[in-house]
Order: sequence, then C-alpha cells, then structure tokens
Amino acid sequence: MHRRRRTALILSAAIVAAAPLLTACGSEAHPGAAAVVGGQRITVAQLESRVNEVRAAQRAATKDDAQYEQAIAKTGSLTRDTLHGMVLDRVLDRAAKDAGVSITRKDTQQMRTALEQQAGGSKALQTAWLQQYGVAPSRLDESLRTEIEAQKLAAALGVDMNTNEGKATFWKAMSASSRKLGVDLNPRYGAWDVQKSSRVDAKTPWLREVTTATQQPA
Repeated sequence: MHRRRRTALILSAAIVAAAPLLTACGSEAHPGAAAVVGGQRITVAQLESRVNEVRAAQRAATKDDAQYEQAIAKTGSLTRDTLHGMVLDRVLDRAAKDAGVSITRKDTQQMRTALEQQAGGSKALQTAWLQQYGVAPSRLDESLRTEIEAQKLAAALGVDMNTNEGKATFWKAMSASSRKLGVDLNPRYGAWDVQKSSRVDAKTPWLREVTTATQQPA
C-alpha cells in the first residue's frame, strides 16, 4: 500500500519543492475566484468547502484535541495544496483528452478493490489516503480516478514514469495543457508555473493563509 502513490501528487510535490519562488502573476480580475482554469472559475467557496471536508475527516479520525492539532500542524499548507490539486486535475483532464484517454467507473472500482485488499479494508484505505494525501473519504473515488488518468496518460504517451526521461515527457504534455487552458491563480495562493505545470509560492510575505479550521473552534 505504502509503495503506491498518486502519480500526480508525488510528482507535483517534488516540482513545488524544487521550483524557485516566482512573483505572483495571478490577477484580481475574477472576484471570488481562487483560480480560473480554461475560463472556468474555482471559487474561494469551493476551495474552502474542500478544505473543510478534509478537516472534518481529520477531526473524525482523531481521538482528542491534541491529535487533531497534530494533524492540522502536519497539513499546514492544506488550502494551497488543495487548490494545487484542483487545478492540476483540470490540467490532467485536458492532457488526457488530448491524448484520447478515457476513464470508466469500472476502472476506478477495480483500483479501489485492489487497494482495499492491500490496505486491509475500505476504512483502512480511506484513513491512509486521508493521512498521506489529504483526501477526504468522500473524495476517494475522485482521487483514484485521477491516479488512473495519470497512469493512462503516461501509457498513451508511451513513457515509463520510473525514468527521468519518462517524467519529463509526461510533464511536457501537462505543460502544454496548462498553456492551452491558461491557468490564472489568485495571488494569495501563489502563482502557476506553466512550464512545470505547478503552483509555486509567490513573494507576498504580507499575505497570511488563514484556513477555516483555524477560524472556527474545533
């Protein structure tokens, strides 16, 4: 179980860690939007709802306030990471469609069944995905679909994701999709590096991320 990782999440996390800080390039032309991808808004309300789902799941999975606070501390960048994932999923969808990739409900169910067997049951899998990837149980199938989509895209491109060359080809396709869609991030959440198809932190130290979890009592 622990050897399996979401392709998009792991690769994007590595890119974020290695990418230099960029000046925020998002605009304020879309009030209430956390990001605009392909002309479609990801609203701040939608982003906060996703974050709240994870926080609620973390609260339900912990025994006391101390454990909950530890969970929050480990996912301090949850809001930005969640937005990164929401944007990246749309970029991946576009890249997959361009490559003629399609995903069925059967694909997702087969992967879920296999992972549940490895993890020791549905509850164990949900807990693992929550702890490792910040995915709420209600979003597990959606997350698995993304994993399958990334794997199928790699297959369609004829690349081996275990090699640097394969990863480079995969992310070149993702970069092309980012460019076609025109990703525009609200500066408070950073900036989008089209070349690397990844969110990066902008040089805006006066902006402080305040998640719903820290605003509301546990």
